[in-house]
Amino acid sequence: MIQDLKEFVAAVTTWVVDTIVTLGYPGIILFMVLESSFVPFPSEIVMIPAGYLAAQGKMDPYLAVLCAIVGSLIGAYINYAIAYYLGRPFLERWGKFLGLKPERLHRMEAFFERHGEVGTFTGRLITVVRQYISFPAGLAGMDLKKFSIYTGAGAGLWCALLCALGYWFGTLAGKDGTPLDALNQIEEKFKTHIAVGTILFAVIVVALYALWFRKKKKAQLGTGN
Repeated sequence: MIQDLKEFVAAVTTWVVDTIVTLGYPGIILFMVLESSFVPFPSEIVMIPAGYLAAQGKMDPYLAVLCAIVGSLIGAYINYAIAYYLGRPFLERWGKFLGLKPERLHRMEAFFERHGEVGTFTGRLITVVRQYISFPAGLAGMDLKKFSIYTGAGAGLWCALLCALGYWFGTLAGKDGTPLDALNQIEEKFKTHIAVGTILFAVIVVALYALWFRKKKKAQLGTGN
């Protein structure tokens, strides 16, 4: 069964890579719209191959990340709009069809309430939270300008990291490699290191935010707000 799952993942990955090669930058936007909305679609199999192609001179890495940000924002706007216009009753009744069961919705709301609007930035760096943090933002009627800035910044940071990773593997493989090689090399040689590095990166970002948040709270208490 594990072998069948690996073959399925490899087939999907190959299809995504081929689509990106065929469609180019619009393909990145398309897949990142899916990744940022309620569709369970990993950004890793989009941005790592994009970085790989950039290392081979077939894409511009900066433009690839920019397209990823655009796609992420569109997907986030979809979730935001669903929550804002259809409201909590709709999500509690039909959210399970969007991968958002009531208990998950409550966890997302608790995360948003605990971290505030900046949570839409830090949430983009956390698996699962990344896809669903836009729902509580929509329910809360978060200012769309702030939502766009925080979401775009978080998505840009994450996508830039993945693109840089793919670019690095692309430089190691040379011109004769394929984009899928980047993912295979990660799984075979560097999976543990990358997982640890990604976790540490997220922890550092969240820790810095926590320090800023605590300082902000102390300042508010000091002024009596």
